[in-house]
Formats: sequence, structure tokens, C-alpha cells
Amino acid sequence: MEDGFSSYSSLYDTSSLLQFCNDDSASVASSMEVTDRIASLEQRVQMQEDEIQLLKSALADVVRRLNVSEEQQAVGLRRGPTKARPMIATLPLRPTVNNGTILPKKGSGTLPSPSGSGSRKDTSTPVSKSLSSLSRSTRFFYLPLSTVRRANSNEHVGTLTRKDSCDSKGNRNRAGSTGSNSSGKRNDSKQRDPVFNAEEGYVKMYLKGRPITMYMPKDQVDSYCLEARADLPSNKLKLDWVYGYRGRDCRSNLYLLPTGETVYFIASVVVLFNVDEQLQRHYTGHTDDIKCLAVHPDKITIATGQVAGTSSDGKQLAPHVRVWDSVSLNTLHVLGAGFFDRALVCLAFSKSNGGNTLCVVDDSNDHVLSVWDWQREDRLAEVKCSNESVFAADFHPTDSSIVVTCGKSHLYFWSLERGVLVKKQGLFEKQEKPKFVLCVTFAENGDAITGDSSGNILVWGKGTNRISHVIQGAHEGSIFALCMLRNGTLLSGGKDRRLVSWDGSYQQIQAVEVPELFGPIRTIAEGRGETVLIGTTKHFVLQGSLDGEFMPITQGHTDELWGLAVHPLKPQFLTCGYDRQVCLWDSSSHQLIWTKSMDDAAQSAGFHPSGAVVAIGTQNGRWLVLDSDSKDLVAVHTDGNEQLSAMCYGPDGNFLAIGSHDNYIYIYAVAENGRKYSRVGKCSGHSSFITHLDWSVDSQYLVSNSGDYEILYWIPSVCKQVVSVETTRDIEWATHTCTLGFQVFGLWPDGSDGTDINAACRSSDKSLLVTGDDFGKVHLFSYPCSQFRAPSHVYGGHSSHVTNVTFLYDDGYLVSTGGKDMSVMQWRIV
Repeated sequence: MEDGFSSYSSLYDTSSLLQFCNDDSASVASSMEVTDRIASLEQRVQMQEDEIQLLKSALADVVRRLNVSEEQQAVGLRRGPTKARPMIATLPLRPTVNNGTILPKKGSGTLPSPSGSGSRKDTSTPVSKSLSSLSRSTRFFYLPLSTVRRANSNEHVGTLTRKDSCDSKGNRNRAGSTGSNSSGKRNDSKQRDPVFNAEEGYVKMYLKGRPITMYMPKDQVDSYCLEARADLPSNKLKLDWVYGYRGRDCRSNLYLLPTGETVYFIASVVVLFNVDEQLQRHYTGHTDDIKCLAVHPDKITIATGQVAGTSSDGKQLAPHVRVWDSVSLNTLHVLGAGFFDRALVCLAFSKSNGGNTLCVVDDSNDHVLSVWDWQREDRLAEVKCSNESVFAADFHPTDSSIVVTCGKSHLYFWSLERGVLVKKQGLFEKQEKPKFVLCVTFAENGDAITGDSSGNILVWGKGTNRISHVIQGAHEGSIFALCMLRNGTLLSGGKDRRLVSWDGSYQQIQAVEVPELFGPIRTIAEGRGETVLIGTTKHFVLQGSLDGEFMPITQGHTDELWGLAVHPLKPQFLTCGYDRQVCLWDSSSHQLIWTKSMDDAAQSAGFHPSGAVVAIGTQNGRWLVLDSDSKDLVAVHTDGNEQLSAMCYGPDGNFLAIGSHDNYIYIYAVAENGRKYSRVGKCSGHSSFITHLDWSVDSQYLVSNSGDYEILYWIPSVCKQVVSVETTRDIEWATHTCTLGFQVFGLWPDGSDGTDINAACRSSDKSLLVTGDDFGKVHLFSYPCSQFRAPSHVYGGHSSHVTNVTFLYDDGYLVSTGGKDMSVMQWRIV
């Protein structure tokens, strides 16, 4: 072992690991305590993991040297002998990799046996000795053959392992990429800078070490300078409207403020929506998903809590509470950064002491309950609440030292005594204990009222932990929400979609059922006069009364969102996603024009240039054409059985190009203003899935990008690839959604893995370029964006990867869609 690692002894010290391996103090026969033996074993495992990492590094270093050796040998053969030639002899020979076992080249001795033993003549260099010794001593963690790849001269050689693309973005598997997930994807290795070749007129950039050659128009070759600095665009973005509401997995997140604004959240934005005036304001202080919201008794101050996140540079963002002013939208205080774990799940202000204290429950394993003097940002007390989920927490309305929490299999009454939270468990006694206690509110007399998964409403006497009254079977199934109105009426709502009112004696007054379209009731809030606000699990916010019907004031998608298309002639845009819903929106009135349910999850969309029809691509190769006015089905076709990532009509409306994950581009001839389709063929040439498509202004050419960073050009009418640079370099493109190309390569950030940018769009006047990335950010660049690391204005709001971005027909606004956050955001260009 020591001989084998002689050449690395100064770099990789294995003595500590050998010491542990020879130590039997952790064995059963040892006299050590069990806990000490466990600690010793854990330390030993950690040492072994560290050693494995060092061995991998050593192996990577050897392969790097071998590549350098081969390149130098190749250069030497081309140029003839040089003075540097003798140096090559000191470098090791390249090993042969066979089924995970590293074998020396023929001529260096006999092959080792499968077990790694076997004699051979000691004729190899010190490095190859260490390599063969490495293969013998570490055969239990050989890397698979596919991970030890020969590096091209244009690629960087880092570690030997190469992670496959993660599926953090749903089913959009980036099969040809080397991306990680969206939480900390940044590559720490130095990115190779682009190279400008003035003779050939191209720029070569690198993504993950892979070269991408982009030819520039002839008239720009002489004047182009790679080192020139690009300018920020003179325009900026202002968040104009947010479509959607988070109701599926959040509670108590809907309130009416005295200003007449309804407050709720989606993604990392808190929306303040004045329904009467149809105006929205937005609090955008958060950096990731908001999970809970509380309104102070003064009805002006608001607290919101967010999850832990990761910034674009890989730094961890701590979960925290932000207390802010709903009039000025200024942040007043930030609480608990570094204290909370994972996320915040419950928030509540005290009522009886002027709202001076705030209780918070985080999403750690212990679901820690903490009480804060929020104005001094001082934590008054903390306690482990429960190992199980906690769904609600609230202060007693007349005693700010009492907090009630409820969740899976528990209801706790906490008393704050001299900086300590003391627990009393709710006693169900003769009442069958429910699996979940889902919500809590308080009566005027101070009684606590709970709703549970058995459909029962339980009343707990003030100051006690015992049941004083039971409404058995108040609902069929879980009760998700309780709301005590100002007049003493209790409202309850739940999985059965029934909204029921109860009088002071807990007798039912009346009940109304919310239509199935809207989904189960998640939260209830008192509105103006007789009106009631309801948030549903299908992401609707409804407004109405117990005497009349409920109408949606806000609605959105309920699953991951990818498809986005803009109407070519009207202020309209269409969205579609994995919830199988296709929605057409009016960007001026911010209203939903129509929605249509589909049989398959949708992935992409594109309008015909006339605006008469829109094509929808699904995840299974089927695509549909809908009439954009009536939403009637016009045509249905199937191409392959994989997802269709791009649906793109030619500017003249005579062709439709469909980019698929089966690596093909399907071309259809279009007639009768988008109502008749006949297949022309398919463009074959990509070695990975299609990501983006753009047509030339004259509809004669098509450019495509793929998951392995290829840029290919086509004559779609005959499905032939165009390989002539002189033909393609000066083509004028009608749109620019491709993320790879000379005019846009500046959008790629330093250290990008090639999957960070999901979408791009050029404005119609060709002055702006917008992109959406994996870190929830929308970037606004000047166009053309052909300088390396071009500067951009950056905008937050989304809490998930931004899946699509596009300018509206007149360039006055742009729209972005979030993946997991399911939000649609409309931005005004100012």
C-alpha cells in the first residue's frame, strides 16, 4: 500500500485511515460503551469516505496527466521531435479500463486477476504503480466505465464522476446535459472564456467544457470585439399582475384589510388585491416560497414566513419571518434568520397586548414553537412542539400568555410562564380522538373551537383542556377552516366543499355548497358587509355570501406550468401545464377568457400567425389545435410518444414545426388558416431532445437548439439540414427563443451548466431580450446580447424555476411562468 502510493504520499495521507482500520476498539469484544463504539464507527466511516474521495481525486489527477501526455505526443508527432519531447517519457502510460477494473497497457506486464492480485514485472512508472495498487486496494468502489471518460481537447477534466440531470423540474429530463438540480447547481470550476476567430467570423463559447461555435453575420465580423462591454437596457420591468393563489398546501392565508384589499400569497410574492378597483400591489421582500401569513390587530402590519432556499451563487438562504407595513410595503423587521429550520408553517400575532408578540412554528423535525417580541426582534421562549405535523397556532384572544397549537394527533394549550412555555394536552376523553386536528379559532367568551379530520367541531372551555361541546358530523370529511365573524356567527368549511354557518349555541343556520370546479374549501375570511372570502385547494379565491353564489376573483394553475404563448394581434396570452388545464387570459383586464380541460398534461403552446387557432403540445406526443375564440377542438395528431417541447408556426402560417424529446422536429403543412394539417416529414440530426425553435422571417429556414447544446439549421419544407455557414450566418430570424446563438450567447452566466436558462424571448422591436432561469429570476438584457457575461436587470418573484418568458404582442408587457410555484406573472416594461 505504501509503495503503491509513494508518488502521492505528500498529497494524500492514509495513515489515519489505516490506524482506524487496524483498530478493533469498536468491536463487540471491546470494553468501550455502546455509544462510544457507535461514535467510533461513525468516525471510521467518515474517514473512509474522505479516503475514497481522495482516491478518486488521485485517479482523476492520473487521468488528467495521461490526457496531457497523449495530447503532447500527438502534437509531437505532427510537428516532429522537439526539446520538450523527452519529458513525455516521465509521464505514465494511459491505463485501459475494462468493466470497472483498471488494467495496464499491454507490454507493461501480465494482467492482474479479477481479485486484483497477480504478479507482474515491476516495469511501470511510479504513477502507474500507484494506479495499479489503487485498483487492487479499492476494488469495492470502482467507478463504472461510463464515468471514466476520455476528455476532448476542448473539454475540462474535473472529477471523474458526472451526475445525470436531475428531475427537479418535473418530467423535463435534460438527458443530454450535465445539470444538477436547481438548489445549488453552480459549478465552482473556472469556466473557459469564449474565443473569437476573426478569420472565420465566429465565437466559440463553452458550456460544461463543451465547445459551441456560433457564426456571426458577415457585416459584424470586422467591427466585433469580444472584450467590449455590453450596456444595460434603458428599460426596466415592474411587476404589474400576479395570477394565482396558493391554496393546496397552505392555510389561513387569506384576509381582507381595511383598505378594501384582499391579501394572500403565491410563490414569493404577497398580493394585495383591491377587487373593486381591479388593482394589485405586491410585497416582494421574500426570496423563496412563502408558506404562512398573519395580520396584526392594527390591520396594517403583516407578518409572512418563507422556506429555506438557495441563491443563484449556491449560498443557503435561511428561513425567516418578515414583518412589514401593508401601506408603504416597507419591511419593518426580519426575525429568526439562523434560528428556524426548513420553513415556517404557522404564524399568529397576539390580540390582547396590542399585538406585541408573535408566535411561530417552523418545519423542523421537532416543529419548534417560539414566541417573539417582534418589535425588539427578541425571542421570548421556545419549545419543541411536536414530532408530527403542526397545522395551526394562535394566541388566545384575551390572554396573550396562552397559545393553542394543533396538528396530527394533537391539540396543545401552551402557557408562557417566566420565559418558559408549559404544555397542557387537550383531553378528548369519551370523544374519539381524531387523526388530525386541522384548524382552531376562538369564541367571544374565550372558548377554543377546533375542526378535525373526522368532520367534528369541538368546543373547549375557556382556561381548560376539556371538551365542553361537540358538533358531531358537522361535515363529511375533514374540516379545513373555521372563521368567527364579528357578529358571533361561526363559519366552517372543508373537504365536502360545504360552507356552514352556526349560531352562538352551535346550531346550524344555513349551508351552501361550493361547485366542484372550485375544489374543497381551504380557508375562510370575513369580507365587507355580508360577504365572505374563500380560498380553495384548487387555487381559487372566491367572493360571495351565504345567500348567493360565489364568484372567483383570483384563480390559477394547480400543477407545474410550462406552456406559454402570446396572441399575435391581441393583448392575450395562453398558459398550460401538468394540471391538464389550458387557460386563455386577457392581459388588459387580467381576467380569464376561457379554460379547457385536456386528457393529457400539457408542455408547450404556439399561436398561428392569424391568431385564429393555437396548437398545444402534450407530454406523450399528442398535440391538439384549438379555436382561440370558441376553444373548440380543430385537430388532433400524434408524433412519437415523448413530450413536445416546442410548437412553432412559420411567420407565413403555412408550416408548423414541433420539437420533440425524441430528438426529431416534425414538420406539418398548414392550410385553411390553421385548420388543416398534413405531415411533410421530420428533421433528423439532433443527438438529444429539442429545446427551442425559431423561424426565419421568410419562413424558409428553421433553427433549433437541443439538450446537448447543438445549434442546427434546416430547410423545413424538405426536412433537410443546412450545413453551409455562408447560407445560415446572415439569415434574419422572425423570433429569438433559442438560448444558443451568436446574438444571445451573452445571456449565459459564468459557471453555467447549460441548463440554467430555461427560456428566452426577443422583443418585436429587437431592442430587448428576456430570460427565465432556474433560480426564480427574470433577466432583462439589451439585444443583441453578443458580449460575454452581458449585464442585466434581475427581478425576483418566482420561487421556482422560471419555465417560460415571452413579450406580449405590442412589447408593452411580458409574461413569465413559474414551474413548481404554478404562478403567472405579468411585468410592465417601463
